[in-house]
Amino acid sequence: MTTRTIAGPAGTLNVDDGGSGGVPVVLLHGFGGNTSHWAAQLDHLRRTRRAIAIDLRGHGRSAAPADGDYAVESQVDDLSAVLDDTNIARAVLVGHSLGGAIALAFAGRHPTRVRGLVLASAPGRVPEEQSRQVVGAMEADYEGTSAGYWERLTAGAAPDVVDQLRRERADLDSTAGLAIIKATFAFDPLSALQAYHGPRLAITTPHAGAPHELHNLDPDLPHRVMTGTSHFLQMDRPDDFNEILDEFLAIVDPAEVTPTGRAR
Repeated sequence: MTTRTIAGPAGTLNVDDGGSGGVPVVLLHGFGGNTSHWAAQLDHLRRTRRAIAIDLRGHGRSAAPADGDYAVESQVDDLSAVLDDTNIARAVLVGHSLGGAIALAFAGRHPTRVRGLVLASAPGRVPEEQSRQVVGAMEADYEGTSAGYWERLTAGAAPDVVDQLRRERADLDSTAGLAIIKATFAFDPLSALQAYHGPRLAITTPHAGAPHELHNLDPDLPHRVMTGTSHFLQMDRPDDFNEILDEFLAIVDPAEVTPTGRAR
């Protein structure tokens, strides 16, 4: 494993790179997270293939953009920079929450660079009126609104996951947090979904059943539900998540992995 920084369009980006073999897997964490959210997946995947996790701009050890630009499309440029720097021509993208939106946007813009796409608890298209209400509440009382938001997202989470998320939440200031929320609401996932025709999979929890969720926006999007988890499903039940990921990889890269994660 090698952790290093590369030059991104808006500042340095922290990259955790390790393993070899197979089609590389690139993992993108969610709002307020960092590469450690994929610790169990990195350890698992690197037994058979190369796997990379990236700290999104303004998260973990990656620089915050000086101009406050957290647009999903701008973060697609960050991902392009990482793939170019690491000499990865084509990868399986796995994104959680905000990272799922970035992975999806990248696949829509650069479909030939994506071997497969896994969207874990990725945001759908929130109705405009609802997004205005959320942003208005955050502008009026960011801390109070944010606390309620995190309480809902961590409902059902493993105690150690709750503790970790509580510590990390303090690392993202209100200005950046609000900018990221606005950027996520501004992203329209449907056009990206329609532009990428490669292997796809949405992994959700039972909490995600609204009409605007990705698997409801696109009935052709394969969809798996993980029960007994919070929004942070890959952290709460890593073994179950890894099993689903292995099954997906066995389809997109059958020469390298079996559903149990053993090399052929």
